[in-house]
Amino acid sequence: MENIKNFHMSPEEFRNQGKQMIDWIADYYENIEQYPVLSQVKPGEIKNQLPDSAPLESESMTQIMEDVNSIIMPGITHWQSPNFYAFFPSNSSGPSILGDLLSSGLGVQGMIWATSPACTELETRVLDWLSEMLQLPEKFKSSSDGGAVIQDTASSAALSAILAAREKKTNYETNDSGSLGNLVAYVSMHTHSSVEKAIKIAGIGKNNLRLIGVDENLAMRPDLLETAIKNDLQNGLIPFFVCATVGTTSTNAMDPLPEIGQICQQYELWMHIDAAMSGTAAICPEYRYLLNGVEYADSFSFNPHKWMFTNFDCNCFFVADRSVLIKTLSILPEYLKNQATESGAVFDYRDWHIQLGRRFRSLKLWFVIRHYGVNGLRYHIRQHINLAQQFAEWVRSSDEFDLVTPAPLNLVCFAHKSGNDFNRKLLETINNKGKMYFTHTVINNQYVLRMCIGQTNTKEEHVDLAWKIIQETAKELSYQKL
Repeated sequence: MENIKNFHMSPEEFRNQGKQMIDWIADYYENIEQYPVLSQVKPGEIKNQLPDSAPLESESMTQIMEDVNSIIMPGITHWQSPNFYAFFPSNSSGPSILGDLLSSGLGVQGMIWATSPACTELETRVLDWLSEMLQLPEKFKSSSDGGAVIQDTASSAALSAILAAREKKTNYETNDSGSLGNLVAYVSMHTHSSVEKAIKIAGIGKNNLRLIGVDENLAMRPDLLETAIKNDLQNGLIPFFVCATVGTTSTNAMDPLPEIGQICQQYELWMHIDAAMSGTAAICPEYRYLLNGVEYADSFSFNPHKWMFTNFDCNCFFVADRSVLIKTLSILPEYLKNQATESGAVFDYRDWHIQLGRRFRSLKLWFVIRHYGVNGLRYHIRQHINLAQQFAEWVRSSDEFDLVTPAPLNLVCFAHKSGNDFNRKLLETINNKGKMYFTHTVINNQYVLRMCIGQTNTKEEHVDLAWKIIQETAKELSYQKL
C-alpha cells in the first residue's frame, strides 16, 4: 500500500516546536526594549512582502519563523513594551500567556455547560472571586439573582446591556416586533464611542442617543441628565438606558455614580457602568470609593485585559438580574437541547452574550489571580498609580507644560504651553523616534498629550526616561522654531 504523507504536526514535533516557541517568546520579552515601540513601517510594506497566493506545499516551522522575524516583527507595535504609554494598556503576563496556551491546547468550545462543565463552572467561580475583590454588591454574584460572564470586550458588554435594557423596558416585545423608534439612551459627551455603536446595532438609532454635558472635571452632570430625561418624557419618548463611566478614555474622568444611579432609579432606567480600565484599581481598598454608587447599577463591566495582566481579550460583565439578560438573548434550537440545560441547574453562558461559541477565557484569568494573589495585583496597581502621580507632579512643577485635567489614577493629560501645533509635532517626533509611544486627545479644542502608565513591566526608570525624552524633544523643537 502506498505510504501517504500525513500533513499533521506530530505530538513529538509539536513538543519540540512548542519549546522553541516558548523560548522565542521569553527572548522577546527579555529584549523587547530593543524594538521601536511604534512600528515604523509604511502602509502596504508588510503585505507587499507576502506572496500573492498561498503555498501549495508544506513549509517548515523554521521557514515560517524566519518570516516572522524578518517580515512580521517590523510591523508590530509593541504593546507589551514598558515604554508603551498609548491609549489604555492591553497588558499581559507570563501566567496569562500560559493559561491562554492551555485554553488553546484544550480547544474547548464552551457554549453550554454540557460541552465542558469545567469551562462554565470555573468561570462562575472566578467571577465571584472578582466580585468579592471589587467589593461589588451581593446581587452581582452567582448565588443571587445576578451573576457574571466573560465577554470579549467592553463593547460587547455595552451592547448586551443595551439589548437587555431595551427588552426589559418594552416587556420583551422589541425582540418580536422590532424597535418603534421611541426609546432614548443617555451618555456623557466623553463616553466611549462603543456605546454609540451599540445603540446603532441595537436599532435604537443615533438620533435617540443623548450626549449629556460635563462639569469642569469632564464628568457627566446629573442635573443635565435629569433635564434631558424630563424633556424626552414630555415629548412622548421612552427613556430606558444610561451609561456611566468610571475612567473615560480621553481623560480618566469619573462620572458621579450615586447621583446618576438615583436618577435612574427614580425614572426606571437601566444603569450600566463602564469601568473598562479604571475598575481594576478598586481591587485596592483605598480606591474602592471609585465604585461608590455601583449598588444602583443593573450592569457593570471592566477589562482585566487592560490593567490586570490578563492578555486580550477578557471583559467581565456583571448583571443584577440574569433572568432579564437570558430572556433577551436566549434561543434554544433542537440541537442544543440537553438534560443539564432542561434541569435548570446549570448556567449556559451562550445565553449571556451575543455569540454562541465561546473560548475557555477563564483559565488565563484563574492563572493570573492565583499566580499574583490579590495582594500581588494590588502591589502592581499601586506602583503604576504612584509612577503616574510622580509624572503628574513633574508636569505641575514644569515651566513648559500644563496639567490639563485631574489625574486620579494612572493617566496623565498634559500639554506644552506653546500650543496645539507644537504639541502635535512633539507627539509625532517622539513616536517616530521609537523610544516610547504615547497618544493624544482633544479637550475644548486643545490638543492634549496622554501618558497612560499601566504596562505590566513599566518601572520607575522607564517613566524617568520618558519625561527626559519629552523635555529634550520639546527643547529641540523650540530651538527649531527660533
